This record gives sequence, structure tokens and C-alpha cells, in this order.
Amino acid sequence: MTLDIIIAGGGRVGFETAALLDTRGHDVTVVESDGDRCDAMADEYVATIIRGDASNPDILRQADVAGSDVIAGLTGLPGLNLAICMEAAELNPEIRTVARITERDQEGYERFVDETVFPEGAGARVAANEIEGSDVRTLADVTGTLDIMEIRVEEGAPAAGKALRDVRFPAGTLVISDDDGERVARPETTLAPGKRYVIAVEPDVADEVMNLLRG
Repeated sequence: MTLDIIIAGGGRVGFETAALLDTRGHDVTVVESDGDRCDAMADEYVATIIRGDASNPDILRQADVAGSDVIAGLTGLPGLNLAICMEAAELNPEIRTVARITERDQEGYERFVDETVFPEGAGARVAANEIEGSDVRTLADVTGTLDIMEIRVEEGAPAAGKALRDVRFPAGTLVISDDDGERVARPETTLAPGKRYVIAVEPDVADEVMNLLRG
């Protein structure tokens, strides 16, 4: 399904998001007030570029907010992102709104937009993955709190060698895949040492799950 998407903010986050969405076949319009950024993005041919202030309703109309499916406020100013999304929703009540936040405690913005994104958090996860090595890798950040991780079971860990039905995982844990990643895990799936499993974990039980699988 091809989406018509408006991105407000053509900085690092906005540009990289636009480029990724373009490779996925979506129609992207970027609204950016800085002329140099507009020129740089225009040279990349990843989106339609509109120079202007996305908080201005006339600029949003120029970007065809009425005919768009999604608007994402991705500037470095969360208050501005919120304002842009709320204005867009006023002009098009059917549009999906996504606002970038810059601090975790700004997640209360979700009262006013459909979704919030915290790119710095995602970047920190990638950095932590590389610093720690490859035994535990966070694959996704879902709804801002739930972690989906690929974990290698350590030899001698409490759960190593046991079937899932015999392991007392804490509430808030879901083992998703078997060790080859091609099947959904079942009660009889054995947690073999040295093998990797995709697991969804709520943050408050992550340490307990790690102890069971890594020791």
C-alpha cells in the first residue's frame, strides 16, 4: 500500500526517514524552512520539497494535507512537532499523526497524536548493542517500552537445555521464535545453549529473563 506522507523537518532524522520511505515506494513531501537543507534534499530526489514553516496552515495546505495519509513532525523541537500534528489533524481529521519527542518524559504527547517517536532512544539501543557485543541484540523498540530482542542462550544458564513448558518465565515475557527463526516457538521448543531466540520482554522483567537465559 502506497501512502502519501508529509514530513515536517528536513534535518538528519527527517531526511533519513524520507529516504527510507522513498525506497519503500511511498510518496513523500518534506517541509523544511532552511534553504540550504532544502537544496541538499532536492539534489537527492527522495521527496517533494516545500520550503516553509510547517506550523503555518497555508504551508500545510500547499503540501496537500487534506489528501495525505500521514504527517510526521520530525523537527528537533517537540512542541513544534505537536503543534504541526494538531494543526494537520484539524485540517484533515483522518490523517495519522506522528510526533518526534526528544526526552522520554514527553511520552504524554501521545494524548494528542497517534504515535510518538524517540530516535535518540533507538540510536542508544544500537550503540549499546555494538558496545556489548553480539550475544544480545535489541531488534525493535515497540510502543516505546516493549523490547524485542534476539538472545543467545548461554551454556549453564538456568533455562539452558529446557523446554519452554518447563521454564518459569516472568509475566511480561513472550518467546517468539525457535532457534532457526523460521517457526513460532511452541511449548516443546527447547532452549538449546548457543542458539538464538527472539523474545519480547517488558522492561521491568528484562533482568530476570536475562538471568534465566544468560546466567
